[in-house]
Amino acid sequence: MKWHRLIPVAAAALMAVMISPAGAQGAAAGPKESKPVYSYDDAIRESVWVDTRIDGDSDGKTDRVAVDIVRPREPAQQGRKIPVIMDASPYYACCGRGNESQKKTYDANGKPVQFPLYYDNYFVPRGYGFVAVDLAGTSRSDGCVDVGGRSDVQSAKAVVDWLNGRGKAYTTRTGGAPAKAGWTNGNTGMIGKSYDGTVANGVAATGVEGLKTIVPIGAISSWYDYYFAQGAPLYDSGPEWLSDYVESPEARERCKAVQQKLIDGAPRTGDLTRLWSERDHVPDADKVEASVFVVHGMQDLNVRTKHFGQWWDALADEGVDRKIWLSQTGHVDPFEFRRGDWVKTLHRWFDHELLGYDNGIDREPMADIERAPDQWSTDKVWPPRSTDATTVRPGKGAAPGVGTLGVKRAKPGATETFTDDPKLSETDWAAQIDRSTPSKAGFTTQPLTRDLRLSGSSKVTVTATPSTPTAHLSAVLVDLGPATIRDYADAGEGITTLLERTCWGPSTAGDSSCFKDAAAKTADVDYTVFSRGWADLGTYADPGKGRPLTPGKQYTITLDLAASDHVVPAGHRLALIVGGTDAGLIDPPSTTPTLGIDLHRTAAKLPFVGGDKAFARATAGSGAHTPSGALLDGVAEPRSLRPIPGGTP
Repeated sequence: MKWHRLIPVAAAALMAVMISPAGAQGAAAGPKESKPVYSYDDAIRESVWVDTRIDGDSDGKTDRVAVDIVRPREPAQQGRKIPVIMDASPYYACCGRGNESQKKTYDANGKPVQFPLYYDNYFVPRGYGFVAVDLAGTSRSDGCVDVGGRSDVQSAKAVVDWLNGRGKAYTTRTGGAPAKAGWTNGNTGMIGKSYDGTVANGVAATGVEGLKTIVPIGAISSWYDYYFAQGAPLYDSGPEWLSDYVESPEARERCKAVQQKLIDGAPRTGDLTRLWSERDHVPDADKVEASVFVVHGMQDLNVRTKHFGQWWDALADEGVDRKIWLSQTGHVDPFEFRRGDWVKTLHRWFDHELLGYDNGIDREPMADIERAPDQWSTDKVWPPRSTDATTVRPGKGAAPGVGTLGVKRAKPGATETFTDDPKLSETDWAAQIDRSTPSKAGFTTQPLTRDLRLSGSSKVTVTATPSTPTAHLSAVLVDLGPATIRDYADAGEGITTLLERTCWGPSTAGDSSCFKDAAAKTADVDYTVFSRGWADLGTYADPGKGRPLTPGKQYTITLDLAASDHVVPAGHRLALIVGGTDAGLIDPPSTTPTLGIDLHRTAAKLPFVGGDKAFARATAGSGAHTPSGALLDGVAEPRSLRPIPGGTP
């Protein structure tokens, strides 16, 4: 929904009750906030099965997906229609949602009892319907899971169509009476973390009418980039593992052919096949009509920050209305790291986007960014308008592999050499940044005299000579200096779950609104890795197609470093590290090459707020730094993750 198209709604006389935008158009003034005026105990709880109009399991019948609905009873009795908040997920039966892994539950007659999370408890009394969709092949739905493909997206898009009077639904999975959605005005907002948010991205990229906003939390924008980093494989598996993980037991039997297609279409070579192109939402940003509220952890090593960065940039190019929250956490929902502010902000967002209330959220800062645990700043526009890509270059230092970082280009013939060690990670490299070690080449500025902020995505162009026919490259940006950060490498990825609970709306016997609180889990460190990129050197000529390398031949490749927003404080140093396999974050190659780096032909383009002038000011007059060689302290090594875009289900 474009904000400039919004119409003020709701007459002042009806401020005390919920009212649909259609019934209030033309009013001079309207409410600013929906109020909890409807009974949650008396809410209508029902299930329908929506026809997706595709036959994913090839049984000769179009698939139906299960849709569980909870909505206030009073608006329909009063002849008024309401908007819908939807979470379409593959996890409702297999794994659960949220920090407490809640699953849907049903009574003896199959009627829904528990809806995971707080969306129902909080928003239904305020006049919203909540719809929880089981993706095809999961829980009570027909069809097959195709991991981001047409079936996944159509599972949710068909429901949006049905809510807007364009689709068909029935009261049972097979047969059953037709079910109409006459109780809703069709205005739909999709929300969800990870896989759920990824489906929201995919549905928005279809341009479906009636989808007014999406709130993707830690969501994928391109499934190729979930399983590969420019040809370098991740997770030691492909989408077939995830499909098998979430499918219902009966779907596993009927969906073997779909499973095989996932295997055949996603070879571990890292080549960009048709399967991956069909699961890339970024090129379809021009179709997006919904507004987008992005939430992502800047230390998310599951759904990595490249996903929100490339999606955000594409949406910006298309003029899509958008908002963003960036935390210091890993793969964590904002309900667990900023609960009160999050619920308040989400409430205002849905009121504005789905009810049309003029509450001013569209005139507030676009970005909220966590600078230190529980300390937030805002930006009117993100990245800030003064941000400009600035070229910085590595240079030779006094010891092998311990170099400099500045604007001056290294002399022709200047090189550094390292040997890939698949046992070592970015934390090992950063801990020994001032030591000559055989597994990495590190380059640092002198201590900064002013704060230096990087905002957005970076690129590093490396010219390398491998000793073997295959090789991987990693590049990371590091803030060298003491800080207290969220411990994103811990099992909680930056949070600790507490025993105390807070409640967010009314409860029933089978559906509590009370959830365990969480607090920041912090670590005191000497360095912070804040942006990363990986690639198979064999993709030097084409990021979608790998080629064998000729040992001893020089190749130039550009690595995309994931989006971030980080301030390197005065007194700290900024470092660029180039290495081979980043243990736990990409899979190692079949060989362990030695790589020579041509420093004269290697450079990074970094998004400094204030551009090259800001970098020049921050590095001007800084005193000489003598590497001590001491081992620095950071977080634990990144945990090797299974491919579960729901995080810890």
